[in-house]
Amino acid sequence: MNRNSTSEARPDVLVHQVLDEATADTGPGAVAVCDRDGRWTYPELVAHSHAVDAWLESRGIGPGDRVLVQVPSTRELVALFYGVSRRGAVFVPVNTGMKDYHLRSVLTNCEPRLVIAADASVATLGTFAPVTVLGLTEVWDEVSALFTAGARAATAVETGPEDIAVLVYTSGSTAAPKAVICPHGRMVFASEAINLELGYRPDDVVFCRFPISWDYGLYKILLSALGRSELVLADGESDLVLLRRIRESGATVVPIVPSLATMICSLAEREPEQVSRVRMFTNTGAALPKQTADGLRAAFPGAEVVRQFGQTECKRISVLPPEFEDSKADSVGRPLPGTAVFILDETGIEVPVGETGEIVVEGPHVMPGYWRAPELTERTFRPSPVDGRRRLHTGDYGHVDEDGFLYYEGRRDDVFKRKGVRMSTTEIEAATMDIPGVRAAAVLPPAGDRDLAVFVEGEVQPHTVLRELSLRLEPAKVPGVCRVIDELPLTLHGKHERKQLALMLERTLS
Repeated sequence: MNRNSTSEARPDVLVHQVLDEATADTGPGAVAVCDRDGRWTYPELVAHSHAVDAWLESRGIGPGDRVLVQVPSTRELVALFYGVSRRGAVFVPVNTGMKDYHLRSVLTNCEPRLVIAADASVATLGTFAPVTVLGLTEVWDEVSALFTAGARAATAVETGPEDIAVLVYTSGSTAAPKAVICPHGRMVFASEAINLELGYRPDDVVFCRFPISWDYGLYKILLSALGRSELVLADGESDLVLLRRIRESGATVVPIVPSLATMICSLAEREPEQVSRVRMFTNTGAALPKQTADGLRAAFPGAEVVRQFGQTECKRISVLPPEFEDSKADSVGRPLPGTAVFILDETGIEVPVGETGEIVVEGPHVMPGYWRAPELTERTFRPSPVDGRRRLHTGDYGHVDEDGFLYYEGRRDDVFKRKGVRMSTTEIEAATMDIPGVRAAAVLPPAGDRDLAVFVEGEVQPHTVLRELSLRLEPAKVPGVCRVIDELPLTLHGKHERKQLALMLERTLS
């Protein structure tokens, strides 16, 4: 599957140039970003980013230096992102929820030249950080003074599209967080390719519930600038006011993961409203159950629900255009413009249409690898046997149909055999979500003496779930164990926390 013929995305643009182009293309009053404390227009955001650049210069930060930032997702963090880009330094956003155990690993791995943290974390971080740790209040007092003076850096820096813009730390399958290297040009290409499918607009208000430390939140900064849209940062908002904030902000685009979508649907049932500005929900992170997508459409009349599929290592792999929602109901979409997807067997040979294999990605959005992890990089990012181009071996499995649409079947760890039958957690979870009364579901593959198990949230009995699954799945795919719990544990990225589920199951069986 190859979309190169329709590509308009540019692989040679720098991150901060996206903001500069947007500012030149909008009126002086166009809002760029807002949080619960205020808003900035595009010219104000540009000026703040230049002030950050000048401040970094005064601190001796230069090209290639890592600047680790662990602060809430606010306007200041967006300005830091663009300002670090202008300086040619490397932005390293870290989730405020990351514990010291993993944070020590990140600090050792990235060796930052400077750390900026929430004021309350400075003292603790200072006990083990190898460099100066500054609180956001102190930093922003100095940046604000430079902003008021209209300051710009005294010396320009030379930055190219292959220079690193961001290190995005992700846990994945490793014990310690690993950093995906994200160069300027590849980030911008991925963002522009996504926007060719999603079509952000100047009248859009993008409601971002996710932390900027997660790539789903980070790329909303670029996508909003590409669309000349307004970005609303709502990571710190209470769940109880989430729906009200969506409505009050005038949100038109709402990025979601399944757990957030379920919460929005539950709130909308209690607070129905017939008039809504939301025109599009975009989903990633995990498969969105049909009943949840239908619930969103019912609560927000006229809104489209767009399914996406990807990994931080290339940002996005595919997008399903809304016009194919019915005809390709189980698909995760077609490859981004300018990219290619291959389905390979265990020997690296492409399999026929409809057969399952590993999803392998090629294109200008494929990142160069992991920071200071050459062996992991070599395993994951491999040269094409045809032309030597770097390919991302995702570890995800799926197939394509005769029209080139991609179907996701699960991670390598999610695809398994039971009683001689090949299956995936994804298909069992989807069948479970089809059962009336089930709000959310997570499946644990068999391991050792542990049988296949399903966990559900909802008003339903375990024996009912198993009985209903026996009507939907072949016998080998029906779990041996079902547990109904109040709330499924999730990772910081909104995915099922299967390690906790395994511990919960172990306690109930012991």
